[in-house]
Amino acid sequence: MAKKSRRARRPIPAPAQPVRIVQPVRPPVTRTPVQEVDFAREYHYVVEDLKRIAIIAVCLLVLLIVLAVIIG
Repeated sequence: MAKKSRRARRPIPAPAQPVRIVQPVRPPVTRTPVQEVDFAREYHYVVEDLKRIAIIAVCLLVLLIVLAVIIG
């Protein structure tokens, strides 16, 4: 025979009410003038960084080749 529990039972919740989904109303689209961007002027530092990275990569590659010849 099962042991009785002294805990109070929770009431059974009422069935959920149906949810009504309403589509949001979008405001009218207004066109803003597109501004031309000079990327060469805006991102000049990127080209400089890429050149620096390329120089370092070439130096490291040459160093690896020299070390391979010396060690091997």
